[in-house]
Amino acid sequence: MHLIEVERKRELPDPSSLRQRLTELGYREAGNLTEVDTYFSRPDVDYMKTVECLRIRQRDGFAEITYKPPSNASTHSDADVIAKRETNVSLSGPDQASAANQLLVAIGMVELVRVEKARTIYEHPEHDDIIVAIDAVTYAGTFVETEVTAADTDAATIHLEEVETELGIADYLVVGLSYRDLVMAAAH
Repeated sequence: MHLIEVERKRELPDPSSLRQRLTELGYREAGNLTEVDTYFSRPDVDYMKTVECLRIRQRDGFAEITYKPPSNASTHSDADVIAKRETNVSLSGPDQASAANQLLVAIGMVELVRVEKARTIYEHPEHDDIIVAIDAVTYAGTFVETEVTAADTDAATIHLEEVETELGIADYLVVGLSYRDLVMAAAH
């Protein structure tokens, strides 16, 4: 059975109050990391128009290539809930990210942008299907991303809304653009 990642991103005006609420609800800090994502597109297909994602991610001790298929009405709802099947390929180590970047350029892929973010991940000890991340994205701002993984998109979306309400973030501004798009917009 394939799991679908259902996520929504919101602007985060006050990270400290959210951190306090997460602690009150029993969430535990599961990690702090810096991620560098390099995004690519094909020369014959504009991934910005199709809302596809081809990314090489690098962080301490880890690197992977991720592909997310095009967005459409079934994968990106009017409420900016995104539900897509991702294809992830783990690389043998973080040093392989550079080689993967070189490979994609060598076969004609076009580098779009590099996104750097400091991410703090929170997990609930009783609900391993929920991840809350506070992201400080260079040139874009601070955001909270709530993610639920499930086999059923509708049930996961309802659960996502419940989690956001419980966290007190349901009224924060929803951000429909990806970090890639936000950083690219800030560069212009």
